[in-house]
This record gives sequence, C-alpha cells and structure tokens, in this order.
Amino acid sequence: MTAIFSEALVRVFPPDTRAVDGIDLNVQKGTIFGFLGANGSGKTTTVRMLTTLLRPTSGRASVLGVDVTREPNKVRQQIGVALQEASLDDLQTGRELLRLQARLYRVPTAQIEPQVSRLLEVVDLADVADRRVKTYSGGMKRRLDLAAALVHNPTVVFLDEPTTGLDPISREAIWRYVEQLNRDQGVTFFLTTQYLEEADRLAHDVAIMDRGKIVAQGSPEQLKASIGADVITVRVGEGDGILAGAAEAVRSVSGLEDVRVLEDSIVVYVRDGKSAVAPVVLALDERKIPVEEIALARPSLDDVFLRKTGHHLEGAHAPEGGPA
Repeated sequence: MTAIFSEALVRVFPPDTRAVDGIDLNVQKGTIFGFLGANGSGKTTTVRMLTTLLRPTSGRASVLGVDVTREPNKVRQQIGVALQEASLDDLQTGRELLRLQARLYRVPTAQIEPQVSRLLEVVDLADVADRRVKTYSGGMKRRLDLAAALVHNPTVVFLDEPTTGLDPISREAIWRYVEQLNRDQGVTFFLTTQYLEEADRLAHDVAIMDRGKIVAQGSPEQLKASIGADVITVRVGEGDGILAGAAEAVRSVSGLEDVRVLEDSIVVYVRDGKSAVAPVVLALDERKIPVEEIALARPSLDDVFLRKTGHHLEGAHAPEGGPA
C-alpha cells in the first residue's frame, strides 16, 4: 500500500524560483524513505507540502490516500512531524509538553499518562522529564521533539534532518528508535538528511534531490550498483595548473568510464579499478605531477550523488561531535 504519493509536484516562490520542480514519489507503507540532498535542493519545501504546511503550486500529493490540499486536517490527524527546528516551549517540562501534545491530538485521557511515560523511557528522557525544557541540551530537545511527533501513534512520520548537529551518541539513539518503530510497529518514515551514513543505514529506498528535481531513486544498494564501476580518487600537489594538468593526464588513460574534477581531487570511474590504478599513476608521473594520495574503493552513496549532480554532498558524513 502506498503511504506517501506525489505526481508532478511543483512549488514556485515569487518571482520565478522553482524550489520543487515536478517530482513524483511513491513511498510504500511500512518503509523508511530517505530524501537526500544539499541545503537548498528542495527537500524541506517538499516536506512542508506533504505535511500540509505549504500549498503546492501545481501537481498533487496524498498521504495514506488523503489529498494534502483538499483534506489537510485529515492528513494532519494521521501524521507525525519533526521539522529541522524543534518548536518546544522552554517553560514547560518535558512531561508537560508531551501531555499537552497528546491532548491536542485527542488521545483518550486514560491513555495519556502511560503513553507519555513510555515515550520518555524510549527517548531516554525519563530522568529529566520534570525539568523545564530550557535546561535541556540540543540532543535532548531533538529527542523530545521526536517523542512529541509520536505521542498520538501516527502511522506516517516525517523527520526533517532529525540528527543535524547531534553528537554521535544522541544520533545513534535516534537511529535505533526509528529502526525499532519501523520494525516492530510498521511506522512509515519519510526522512530528509544530508548524512550519507544515515540514509545508507536506515533507508529502504532513497531519492536524491538536486535543484528541485529527483535525479536518482532506488535502494542504497541499487543506487551504488547503478554506477557499475570502481572509484579511484586522486589527490595531487597544490600549484597553478597542477589540477588541470592532472585531469588532462588522467583523461589520456584509455578505458576509463568517467573523470570528474573537484576542487582538490580527481575522481575516476572505471570497470576494473585494480588494473587502472597503475596506468593512472604512470600517466601522472610522466607529466611530473606529484601524487599525494590515491585510493581505490567500491561506489558509495557519495559517489552516486557526485555522479548524478556533479558535486559532493555538503555535510555528507555525520560529524564526530556536536552539541549533546
């Protein structure tokens, strides 16, 4: 069954910025769907349309078969949403905030306290549940925001970059919880992210968004296999014209499928990476171009993103630290 659907979905901001440019989505119920893209690619605008916070310019979209434009209130009753910036009342305690959220969603009175207590345990906030939110760290606020999105037991949850800025421990806790809810309760997640590791680990299917369009879609393994080549990354010494000269030298090697020149390196796609490394090094050596590093690897989602968009994804890998 389709949980989230869109057809030719468009959003134009005046005067003529097409933030979302005719995208088609078909997210199956009970899956985790990763929406991957850089800042400004149209991810958040898409989420805002799917969650009824922004009206599409054209096209159509539905959640659990309910049209987001014609029946927005019905859509809101069925979904949970945690946007990039947590909208939390700093003067409330964590427990008070979840109670209020449950009442707003008309959770039966007898179920509110058990549900609130369960969620506080799950997101590891039971020990601080009666402290005011203003005393919470960034990671604690993100976990509370996630609990608030789940307090009414929605079957579809939208998470817009839920782990941005979190430390590794907080990030891992959210990942485990998302996996648990999806596995044990069949909750469908629509997850936007800039972190390749996050998409690779969690998502059953991934769509890559660039400049308002979906440029690739499939499971992480399908996307990586679609490249059909090994990846050689070459870093050369600094100096005027060295990178351009290195690119010319590498392109002179026969049998390479594609060569991409980045700001500080050259990326080569080739069917048999092991046999291509030596000719690439020889071509550079013949032109006396200093090689600082050369690496051979199987394709990653970052390689897919690079090949489909022409650039790496900023913040592609989860940082090692951040506010807890």
